[in-house]
Amino acid sequence: MGTRDRIVAAAEQVINELGLARATTREIARAAGCSEALLYKHFSRKEDLFHAVLLERMPALTPAVARLSGQVGVATVAENLEEFARAAIAFYRRSLPLSAGLLAEASLLTGFRAMLAETGGGPHLPILLLGAYLREEQKIGRVDADADPDSAAALLLGACHHRSVLGSLVDLGPDDALAPGLVATLIAGLAPR
Repeated sequence: MGTRDRIVAAAEQVINELGLARATTREIARAAGCSEALLYKHFSRKEDLFHAVLLERMPALTPAVARLSGQVGVATVAENLEEFARAAIAFYRRSLPLSAGLLAEASLLTGFRAMLAETGGGPHLPILLLGAYLREEQKIGRVDADADPDSAAALLLGACHHRSVLGSLVDLGPDDALAPGLVATLIAGLAPR
């Protein structure tokens, strides 16, 4: 593992242990086994380091969406959505500490928004891609023609995010237990009539 990767991994560890507000460059450098000067050789600002953690160390939903798009017409829509819901809950659960910190820190949020604008990325993309998957299933008759794929995608991902927030506050049992019921309820509104 190179120095830059070691610093990013240490930043993730420190953020998880201390929270974003208390994750200082001094603490991160100590955890990475390097000097603050070396840290700043790789990252010009603390915000850049936090953005690297978010983009490089957090599990992305894009691979789960890519798998899902390859499942059009394969297995059942419910099975495909359950697998995706489990991945989404895991993603939101793991990324919640960092994303909450971003929302609470104005300079980090401003920098993150600028980075998203430059790269064309953003947290809305999984919803759009999930909606596209449902539209493809709709075209082959596995989703009702009158269903709204984009609303269904927003409902599913919103519920997954909500579960991760609640699960951070209280013990709701295993996250995997939610996916089947959540998807079954959603499918009831999507199933061809």
